[in-house]
Amino acid sequence: MKPVFTFPIRIYWEDTDAGGIVFYANYLKFFERARTEWLRSLGVEQQSLKDESGGMFVVSETHLKYHSPACLDDLLDVTAKSSEIGRASLVLTQQAWHSLHGERKLLAEGTIRIGWVDSQTMKPGRIPAKILEALQ
Repeated sequence: MKPVFTFPIRIYWEDTDAGGIVFYANYLKFFERARTEWLRSLGVEQQSLKDESGGMFVVSETHLKYHSPACLDDLLDVTAKSSEIGRASLVLTQQAWHSLHGERKLLAEGTIRIGWVDSQTMKPGRIPAKILEALQ
């Protein structure tokens, strides 16, 4: 069973909409931050990776489901876990959780497919073996 990476994110004014709840599209930003930190925890820093290999990951597909809102000052636990590892893309399962008074509530969940591309041409390519090893 693959471990789940968790990254804390605090909700600020800029994350909320006129109703005082997190604007739905911001969950994509939260998921992006958690994915970036997940990769970093595996020794994969995206800027270095681009500089050294000439390639990078790009999001090619998302699917999200919203369960409950988050509000100003909430502290979320945003998770990232690989669910499929291919030669040219990865699928990650991600969730945003809020814990309050010992109760943990799922706020949003989704799957994100990231593909490997040449950073100059944006043409798909194979994920370097070094990265695939880190992901296993």
